[in-house]
Amino acid sequence: MDQNLEIDVLAKLKGFLASAELPDDGRLPPERELAQSLDVGRAVLRKALATLQAEGTVWRHVGKGTFLGDRPIDTFADINAMVQHTNPLEVMGARIAFEPEVTRCAALNATGSQITEIRNCMIKAQQAPTWRQYEQWDNRLHRTIGEAAQNSLLLGLLDTLNAVRRAVTWGRLRQTPVRPPADHHSFVEHEQIVEAIADRDGAAAADAMRRHLRSVESHMRDVR
Repeated sequence: MDQNLEIDVLAKLKGFLASAELPDDGRLPPERELAQSLDVGRAVLRKALATLQAEGTVWRHVGKGTFLGDRPIDTFADINAMVQHTNPLEVMGARIAFEPEVTRCAALNATGSQITEIRNCMIKAQQAPTWRQYEQWDNRLHRTIGEAAQNSLLLGLLDTLNAVRRAVTWGRLRQTPVRPPADHHSFVEHEQIVEAIADRDGAAAADAMRRHLRSVESHMRDVR
């Protein structure tokens, strides 16, 4: 298979993932549909998907499809069992207890390229034309911070927590506006988190993440 073609298809696929409005579970369109949308052959598309899977950008579940992100460490049955015994506010409590320490580790261990990617996710979230795309970039921001912690167990726990969160979060449909307003609270909060990570200030990064998640929790209570 021509190497230039493989590189071109991989670039097309990455471009699609950067702008696509995927379902809450991150599931990609079926392979046939995706190949038609990108105007590429299925064989070279499979190779591109395999490359992204090896990089941890996507994961596959036989019989269910391909999903954005890394595979949760627990089985779907385990996650479904947790979902049945929790609620959105409990999930937020778990995030508040857990994610600030992940962010502290990220400030200490992130590579330069990871800090650049974290900042890029923040900017993409700010520029998102719809709520759906904002939420996707917001999710990627938090997961990229998890990757930057350089701890595979912490990242696996974060992925599992996020899998539960996606299943129990209250409805995300918003009537107006169609995208986050310019003064959306998360924008400034994200900037504070990213700058603390870039400054290698673990305590400030943890505090900024904790303030952000408490702000999200407060807004969740307001819309109940």
